[in-house]
Amino acid sequence: MFGASTSALQTEGAGDEGGRGPSTWDRFIQDGVGERDIAVDSYNRYKEDVQLLKKMGVDAYRFSIAWPRILPKGTVSGGVNQEGIDFYNNFINELLQNGITPFVTLFHFDLPQALQDEYDGFLNRQIVDDFKNYSDLCFQTFGDRVKHWTTINEPQVFGQYGYKMGSSNPNPNPATDPYLATHHIILAHAAAAKLYKEKYQATQGGEIGISLVCQWFEPETRYHYDKDAADRAVDFLMGWYMDPLVYGDYPFVMKSLVRNALPKFSEEDKELVKGAYDFIGVNYYTSRYASTLPIDADDSPQSHDQYQYVDLKVDRNGKPIGELVRT
Repeated sequence: MFGASTSALQTEGAGDEGGRGPSTWDRFIQDGVGERDIAVDSYNRYKEDVQLLKKMGVDAYRFSIAWPRILPKGTVSGGVNQEGIDFYNNFINELLQNGITPFVTLFHFDLPQALQDEYDGFLNRQIVDDFKNYSDLCFQTFGDRVKHWTTINEPQVFGQYGYKMGSSNPNPNPATDPYLATHHIILAHAAAAKLYKEKYQATQGGEIGISLVCQWFEPETRYHYDKDAADRAVDFLMGWYMDPLVYGDYPFVMKSLVRNALPKFSEEDKELVKGAYDFIGVNYYTSRYASTLPIDADDSPQSHDQYQYVDLKVDRNGKPIGELVRT
């Protein structure tokens, strides 16, 4: 299919309209550009957007639902915002009426601020149940028309950088928080995917997956230790998610190097995450050369990415890894 993809935080605007609650993304950009509440105003101009998509000739559109627009306080018990439900119903219907298939992402970085304030968001396992309940509401409400679901877009970005740099976490521990947040992201995805497959898939006939950030890594030299470094880089970027989803546990190299900072899956957790997908979305951007850094068991990394002991570069001997994009 030929399509286009956006997210609610990039397009909708209307942060204080239609009963929407605040998100962590709102707080992150509160000192940023002045147009943050408008974006491209898709909340008010979605019909124009659909006509632009139709004019482009696309037959699929992937967009995200803003969790705080559906559940301003983050939980079903905190109240469902009917205006938000109506907006997405109208948006989905508009797409279908114009021959465009909706692909829906449930979460694209805009965590309800209420959940971050209440229990630190993805640093707390409570998020697994709250995300599952939010997903359940979406499946029940929109699943008669939406047949392609992505639970979480680019969880590596949100889990690693959101909880390392403070965009979601005001007091980050950059060496450990990304591992804890990612652990709960994986469990939240799996809980929602299992729910869909068991409760809705047979009657709604859809599919569910997750979209991952993907890069490729080439050894900087022919020496085996740089090849090992490239393999470690793959494991720390994609294996971090794919190994649990395929095999039920983290890659061996991560368990060996990260040690106490990497949470453990219980046997029940392993059964939950293993096979919890119908498809894997690939968001591919670029490649890097990888060279090894000395591994010292006594090291105390100050950031989560230091555990992989890899130095990543865009060039080798001054020559870029690929052709520069022409602009």
